[in-house]
Amino acid sequence: MPELRLLIADDHQLLIDGMLSLLREAGGYTLLEPVNDGRQLLEKLASTPVDIILLDLNMPHLDGIRALEKIRRQYPRVRILVLTNYNQPQLVAEVRRLGANGYLLKSASAGELQRVIRLIAEGGEWFEDIAVEEEPLPSYFLDEFLRKYHLTRREVEIIRMVGSELTSKEIGSRLSISEFTVNTHRKNIMRKLEVRNIAGILNFARTHGLL
Repeated sequence: MPELRLLIADDHQLLIDGMLSLLREAGGYTLLEPVNDGRQLLEKLASTPVDIILLDLNMPHLDGIRALEKIRRQYPRVRILVLTNYNQPQLVAEVRRLGANGYLLKSASAGELQRVIRLIAEGGEWFEDIAVEEEPLPSYFLDEFLRKYHLTRREVEIIRMVGSELTSKEIGSRLSISEFTVNTHRKNIMRKLEVRNIAGILNFARTHGLL
């Protein structure tokens, strides 16, 4: 079997170095120069043949979800393993819907990572059966999420309430703020997320596991 041309897309260099060391030791891969964001990933694919991508979801400029959508449209033969810290069942379902071939947590063992890569390379799929957390949005996820999208905790709270189909008046009542303040938050949220309406907020919330 020819060596797989494998590309890592992740913005954490320590993690990249560890995976490269592991995969070199395992053998059977042509390891391409890693990329650190979604834009670099698409540029690489435009100029370099790739068989399998290890894709992080949280990257600058163009995140993994959006990159996955574009890759599936432009490079349908590339195999994609999402490798992430986010143990959100909603994200597993979303990346599967968008055409990823696998979803593996970064807490997986070296042996499991190698097995899953081979499985996907041979045409199989791997999606972890992740249980719903007692805490709907873990703190580590929230902090990273806030930094990435420049959101406040209150804005994330309102996004989730919008996703629950609450009106501005109902949201204001629950948060003990005025309806006017809720609408101001909505406008700020749409500006930050670069969406134009409530449907855009809902799509964002579903894509990022907030619902």
